[in-house]
Amino acid sequence: MSRYFGRKLLVYSLTFFLAVTIDWMIPRFMPGDPVQTMLSRGMLHAEGLEVMYGYYTKAFGLDVPVWKQYLNFWNALFHGDFGTSVYLFPQPVIKVIMRAVPYDILLLLPAILLSWFAGNKFGALAARSRWLDNTVSPLGYILTATPYMWLGILLSWVFAIVLDIFPIAGAYSFAMTPHLSWAFVGSVLKHWFLPFVSLFLVKFGGWAIGMRNMIIYELEADYSHYLEALGAPRRLVRKYAFRNAILPQITGLSLDLGVIVAGALVTEVVFSYPGIGYLILQAIQNQDYFLIQGCFLFIIMGVLLANFAIDIAYVIVDPRTRLGMVGEGA
Repeated sequence: MSRYFGRKLLVYSLTFFLAVTIDWMIPRFMPGDPVQTMLSRGMLHAEGLEVMYGYYTKAFGLDVPVWKQYLNFWNALFHGDFGTSVYLFPQPVIKVIMRAVPYDILLLLPAILLSWFAGNKFGALAARSRWLDNTVSPLGYILTATPYMWLGILLSWVFAIVLDIFPIAGAYSFAMTPHLSWAFVGSVLKHWFLPFVSLFLVKFGGWAIGMRNMIIYELEADYSHYLEALGAPRRLVRKYAFRNAILPQITGLSLDLGVIVAGALVTEVVFSYPGIGYLILQAIQNQDYFLIQGCFLFIIMGVLLANFAIDIAYVIVDPRTRLGMVGEGA
């Protein structure tokens, strides 16, 4: 088992190195100059612009060769320094990201977990109930094929514009400043509801269809027919089918949880919700190398941790994995 996890750790370390290197390279392939973009927002004469350009280029470490920028990036990363945001200068990237992460967790964690639980429950029931299958399955196919963006716009139009029940944008009322009070919490929840529903419905459809199809596949597998031939109760056969069918769903859940810090870019843009997805869009539009790097670094770490969690979960949930590890060790 130690050899298994040692090999996995080596693979994850190599993957992290390559992914972070690509993360560093991609922003620098973008056309344009981040310092010029930042300075263009100010009213400066040509002489002052040239002086300020040289100052900020040096301040951001962009005045040295590219290979040295790369080495400086890794050195800063190992010291916990993600750099300074160009778009929100002079705020450190880590602080900008930390302000956005709670909104992503508040939005995506309930949407992912509740949709996973409800989707698996309804999918498993639909696999053995013709009436439920005729209602849940078409609805699931419609929902999983629905773009987040279109559903978000539709919900905004109906509930925010036509019915005027929920606000249309932001994480809380623009007339309020963040503070601990019931009024502020109520405002946060009202702004949270429509993005949550748009994410929940689409994810629910995908989980329900996935579980329904996997249950049907497992019930038609050879081991299910063999158990039935031995006289095993139908309930026991369904229990084994569910335990096998849930494994791919656990994988999907872990990967979904791993990209929580990535935010839901399209949904956050539609509702102007200040998560990391919306932050990435702002960083790209303003050519903020350091903010783009920082956001995607969080995504990389989240995905790798999620995959590691999948490996551990499979060892716990699936006895075949444990047997394979024992056999490999022998």
